[in-house]
Amino acid sequence: MITNALFAATVLCLALALLLLQECQFLIPYRTLLIHRYAGTIALFAATLFLNLFAAIYVVTRKLFLTDTGRKLAHLEKQLRTGTGLSEELSKRLSE
Repeated sequence: MITNALFAATVLCLALALLLLQECQFLIPYRTLLIHRYAGTIALFAATLFLNLFAAIYVVTRKLFLTDTGRKLAHLEKQLRTGTGLSEELSKRLSE
């Protein structure tokens, strides 16, 4: 789940960077001045944006994909204890 959130945050940040590069072409003559003076600030902003995107995507995926996990695990444990249902192979492995 962490890798998926990391991948999605990376893709979103790259897409945003490409969009900004396309829209801010009028700043090309001032490139050296901007990099010299504001490189640290831009890097800090980009890192903060990336971490916030990562955290938001991680929280959303946990909410969407881990709903009712406890109930599902309790049902699986009940099947394992009784040895019936789809988990017969699992119960045989546990009894060995």
